[in-house]
Amino acid sequence: MFKKLLHTNDDAALLILRVVLGVVFVAHGLPKLTGFSGTMEMFTTNLGIPAVFAFLAIMAEGLGSFGLIAGLLTRVAAFGIAVNMLVAVYLMHWQHGFFMNWFGNQKGEGYEYHLLVIAIAAALMIRGGGKWSADGVLAKKV
Repeated sequence: MFKKLLHTNDDAALLILRVVLGVVFVAHGLPKLTGFSGTMEMFTTNLGIPAVFAFLAIMAEGLGSFGLIAGLLTRVAAFGIAVNMLVAVYLMHWQHGFFMNWFGNQKGEGYEYHLLVIAIAAALMIRGGGKWSADGVLAKKV
């Protein structure tokens, strides 16, 4: 079972997807990790997210981003980020429509960015980490 979780091939496209998504989410996740207590309070108090799920969301973005860059447990990291994006769309972005707030005339941001993240994460969940991933190395040893 663990070998199936790690299985991937040497696909360079997967390398590009996971590293770029990882780098983008370092920018989103690192501030949540470094400001952990404030983020927990905002998630639990302002958004009404139960503490256990708030903790998992912070870990998914904060640690999952580094997991994606390294290609370590790629499917798990991608799943965590995809779930975060689904929740973000549901709680905050759906009501503002599809488009981002490019011209500042909306009351919030749409969900087009989130949809792209979910699609990239889904590709990584299906195919794995690809070329130069820790998963590929570990899969050969298991």
